[in-house]
Amino acid sequence: MVKAKYLFSLVILFLFSHAVVGQVLNIERLRLERDTTTSFKSKITAGMNIYNRSSAANEPVNLFGYNIDVNTLYYPGKHAFMGLAKFDYLKVNDEDFLNFGFVHFRVNYFRKKTINFENFVQYSYDNFRGLHPRLLGGGGIRWNMFKSKSLSLVIGVGALYEYEKWKHPETNNIVEIALVKSSNYISFRWTANENVDINFVGYYQTGYDSDISAFRNRTNASLILNTKIAKRISFANSFDISYEHKPIVPIIKTIYTFKTGLSIDL
Repeated sequence: MVKAKYLFSLVILFLFSHAVVGQVLNIERLRLERDTTTSFKSKITAGMNIYNRSSAANEPVNLFGYNIDVNTLYYPGKHAFMGLAKFDYLKVNDEDFLNFGFVHFRVNYFRKKTINFENFVQYSYDNFRGLHPRLLGGGGIRWNMFKSKSLSLVIGVGALYEYEKWKHPETNNIVEIALVKSSNYISFRWTANENVDINFVGYYQTGYDSDISAFRNRTNASLILNTKIAKRISFANSFDISYEHKPIVPIIKTIYTFKTGLSIDL
C-alpha cells in the first residue's frame, strides 16, 4: 500500500504544472524567452492546487500545492536589470513532496555593445534533493559574437563564489561546501523562417575542491523548438538536461525534463 501511495505521488508530481529545474539555473534561457521586453515589464503568475480524493475511506489522499513565478525586466538605457523568483511547493498527506525555490538578481552593463559585462546574486533551495540553501554571487563578460534579425550567438565567461548546504539522503548528516567556480555559457538562437524558431543554451561550471583534490563540474543544456505547422496551430517543445559530475551527497547525477505542447488559436 505504501508503494501504491508512492506511485500515486509520482503521478501527481508529474501532473503538477512546474518541474524541478537543474542545479545550474539557466538564466540565459529566461533571457531568451523574454528578450522582446521594452523598457520595463513585470509579470507575476501564481497558482494553487487543493485535492481530496481516495478510493477507500481509511486511505485518504490530501494534496496541497502552490507555485509562484515573478519575472521583472528593466531596460532604462545602456544597462539592463533582471529580477527572477520562483517557488514550487507540493504536499501529499503529511509529507512535503516538493519544495523548491530561487531568487535571482542580475545587472547587464552596456548590454547593446559587442562586449558587455554582468553581475549577479542568487539564493535557492531544493529540499526534495536535500539542498538548503545555495548562495552565490559573481560576474563575467558577455560577448555578442553575432546578432541579426534571424540569428544570434552569445558567449559568456565569468566566475562566481558559491556556498551550499546539503543533507545526506541516507545519514541525514549536514555537508557544507564553498567553492570559487568558473561559470561559462553559450547561447544560440536561429529563426529559420516564419514557422521555425530554435533556441539553444549550454552552461558549464567548474571549481576545484581541495577536500577531494579534484574539480567538481556541472553542465546544463536547454533546447527549445517552436514550430508553426498551420496558420492557427503551432508546437512548442523544450528539452533540459543537467549533469552533476561529482555530487556533494549521493543524488542522481543526471536529471532531465522534456515538454511538448500544441497551441491552437481559435
